[in-house]
Order: sequence, then C-alpha cells, then structure tokens
Amino acid sequence: MKIKVGISSCLLGHEVRFDGGHKHSRLCTDSLSRYFDFVAECPEVGVGMTIPRRPIRLIGDVTAPKSVYVHDNTVDFTDKIIDFGKQKAKEHSDLCGYIFMKNSPSCGVFRVKVYQQNGYPAAEPGQGLYSKQIMDAHPLLPVEESGRLADSFLRENFITRVFAYHNWQQLQQAGLSYQAIIDFHSSYKYVLMAHSPARYVELGRMLADAGNHDIDNLAQRYFEALMTELKRLASRKTHTNVLMHLQGYLKKVLSPAEKQELANIIEQYRTAQVPLIVPMTLLKHHFNNHPDPYIAKQAYLQPYPDDLSLRNAI
Repeated sequence: MKIKVGISSCLLGHEVRFDGGHKHSRLCTDSLSRYFDFVAECPEVGVGMTIPRRPIRLIGDVTAPKSVYVHDNTVDFTDKIIDFGKQKAKEHSDLCGYIFMKNSPSCGVFRVKVYQQNGYPAAEPGQGLYSKQIMDAHPLLPVEESGRLADSFLRENFITRVFAYHNWQQLQQAGLSYQAIIDFHSSYKYVLMAHSPARYVELGRMLADAGNHDIDNLAQRYFEALMTELKRLASRKTHTNVLMHLQGYLKKVLSPAEKQELANIIEQYRTAQVPLIVPMTLLKHHFNNHPDPYIAKQAYLQPYPDDLSLRNAI
C-alpha cells in the first residue's frame, strides 16, 4: 500500500499555474511516486481562478496577509483560499506528508514574499495562505517545499519523517497499547539517536512508567516529541555515534580483520570520504551473516525503501 502524501498539482506536471504552465518535479513523479500515493491540489484553481490567470501576491501584515492580484489590490482572494485550505485539511486528514510549491503565495512554506505599501517585500518572510491552513490543522505533518528537496539532507530527512508518520498511523489503526508504543520506540531507538541523542533518553524515561499514564495522552505526547525531534537534521557526528553502537553488537562474532575493516569504513564516513550507504551496507552484510533479533527490528537499518537511494548522497 502506498503512503498518501499531498502535493501541489503543478509539481506533478499539471498545467495549473497562472501562466498555464507547470513545475514538474521528476523526483516526485519518477521516484517518490513508487511509494507515495499523491493527492494533488491547486488552491487557486480550487477557488475558481481560471487558467491562465492574472498572478496574485500577498500584501500587508506578514502574520495575516491578504491575497490579491498583482497591481490590483481591490480583488481579494484571501477568505476563499483560507476557507479552501480549511476544507482540504479536514478532507485529507489521512495524509502522511505534503510537498508544496516553493515561493507560492498560496502554497509556499518558508520564504514567501509579503509586499508592503512601499512596493517592497517585508524583511520577514510569510507563508502561503493555503499551506498555512494545512500546517495549522496538522502541526505534526511532515511538510517540505519542492525546491528544498533538491538538498540531499533535507530530502532524506523529509522522507524519513513521512515513513515514521505513516508507521505511527498504522500502529494507531491496529489499536494502541502500552506495549505497542514501547515496541515502536524501541524500533526507532537508533533513528532518534541519529537526530537527537539526548531526547532519545528523555523519551525512554517518558515511557518507563507508561502504565501509570492515560494511554491516549501518553501516545500524543510521545508522537509530538518524536516528530519534533525527527525534524532535526542528523549529522555525520550523530550518525557515526549510531554506527559505532551498531558495531558493538558485532564485536563477539567478527574476526579481528573484519572489525578493523568496519572501524575503518566508519571512520571514512565520519571524515566525509564516503557516504552513509557505505558503512550501512557493510553493517547489513555482517548482520545478515550474524543475525541479532534486537537489531533486526531497528528502523534505522531501513527507515525507507533502499531503492530511493537517499543514503547514497549524505
């Protein structure tokens, strides 16, 4: 079953932009579509704008901007786009991620220009009106912009979060239990350690007396903390720490030569001579030859399908 992920329609090649064009993302259609069931939306078309159409922009207060035609502030689409966003946030409550079109006054997330009376954008960037409604309704939902996905570290981080979000939703659908939450945390031990070693310990403490807390409240607090920490970019330093922990499970079964080879490869990764896929491939090889039931259930070994090749570039 593919994972449902929202996406700006133009990124799938749909000709819905103001000029009748698109912003086709080959990453999305050629790679991610193998695992993501994309749910496409164009809020501007959704509220009745034509194709092609006059372009719009945001003006006024950065925290509550208005959406108007460029060079004509009298035609206001603000309420329509906000209402459309709220409607879609309810309809698409089962999404596990969202990829938005960068810089869009409707869909942008990080650096959307909000123009002032002097004709220049405010120093502080805003957010698209539609994307803000989705994010406000689902604050833990993994979101990313199309342009930022060109960065291999941001791409890997986003997809890690999408799969973690999806796995948690599956756990909830199967029925929450204290043991299920603890097992989930155990499987994500090294993923968390790669993103935030300190918070992994704190989350473990949170679950130490799980049975003394209301399960729904505990699950919500845990999931909020998990998704917050996974937004942190893992570094070579933190990945190296995890690799060395995994290496420790092999110390009694590898020969001295194999131990030295693995240690050398991990050091080459730490010093940026090789990407993460190299030590991971060697570790998987050794664990295939020397299975460990605890390591076998670790999401870190495969937080997403290998053929996405995300660890080849980080």
